[in-house]
Amino acid sequence: MKKTITKILLITLGWFFVILGIIGIALPILPTTPFLILALALFAKSSPRFHQMLLNNRWVGASLQQWEAKKSVSRRTKQNATVLIILSFSISIAILHGRVSLQLFLISLATILLFFIWRLREL
Repeated sequence: MKKTITKILLITLGWFFVILGIIGIALPILPTTPFLILALALFAKSSPRFHQMLLNNRWVGASLQQWEAKKSVSRRTKQNATVLIILSFSISIAILHGRVSLQLFLISLATILLFFIWRLREL
């Protein structure tokens, strides 16, 4: 009984993080990749079917396979993430014209995100 409850909890958490990862595609403040990596780890312990589903996904599967095999990301993935962060944060900062404190907050947040992305190990 305890194994069943644990498995259901892990699967539920896995789907929760998949949903957060999908939301993160549209909202730059939510990081997509870490949520999907976390979901992948949860599915690895609870559902081989969902684990394979993420690994075989045509949009994120290759990056997740690389992460699972080598705990690294490609330079191309880092570059794409950097461009998207800079673009989306620049638009947000421009929209907040005249609200310096919010603009500085967004600049700080973008800097932190970029710092962590570029610290990930490359293939």
